[in-house]
Amino acid sequence: MSQSIQRAIDLIRRSAEHPMSLTEAAEMLGVHKSTALRILQTLEGARFVRKTGAGTYVFGSGLIELSELALGSMDLRQFASEHLRLLQRQTGHTVHLAQLTGDEIIYVDKVDSPAFDAVKLPSRIGRAVSIYASAVGKVILAHLSREERDRLLAHVTFERYTDTTFADRESLDAELARVAQRGWALDDGEHDAYVMCIAAPIMDSRGKVIAAVSVTAIEVIANLHQLKEKLPLLLETSELISKELGFTPERPSAPTAS
Repeated sequence: MSQSIQRAIDLIRRSAEHPMSLTEAAEMLGVHKSTALRILQTLEGARFVRKTGAGTYVFGSGLIELSELALGSMDLRQFASEHLRLLQRQTGHTVHLAQLTGDEIIYVDKVDSPAFDAVKLPSRIGRAVSIYASAVGKVILAHLSREERDRLLAHVTFERYTDTTFADRESLDAELARVAQRGWALDDGEHDAYVMCIAAPIMDSRGKVIAAVSVTAIEVIANLHQLKEKLPLLLETSELISKELGFTPERPSAPTAS
């Protein structure tokens, strides 16, 4: 690797750790201050570092913006495809992948179950899903910040599709609290009375929910109790896809002796 490139990388990494003075930069690189200053000025021009009012250098917004672009351009279907197809084979039911895109949640992939040859599910790749009357919608909403959730629901007109629909904000919020606590959501015929579904969130490298994976069946094939028996497989799949996207789950702390 070019020495200049390596020096630039070292400075970026150090600036991410704490504010760095020109003197510290020069000492770390083992170069004259003028050499360190030229490298810092180049990085500053690209917004990879930023000079503060105190004269120190800190991590800049340029790399954050590049990270956002890279995350946004990842083909979620590419990372998830193999896992979705395995999940379908393991469960025998239809598997969906739904992604949060702007203000909508869109089906971006679907692996049909052969059991649905006679009765077709209404879901289609590219079609928006109900944000509040679906398992994928609720599991995504439940893992968003309150502000982001409010934004997405601000223009929603609640409609009672079936007897089980959470058709007002108060009952939906109570349901989302339950979803957030257990880490997965269910759809007990809330949009289409004959459709049962369970869903789990997919996280990116920042720990933000960006999508959901679900297992769906019509009630004559599997009722909700039978579908919930597939939860371990669903949760394992959502975790594997999240890891593909760079998510690192927090490890529970070791129990303390009483």
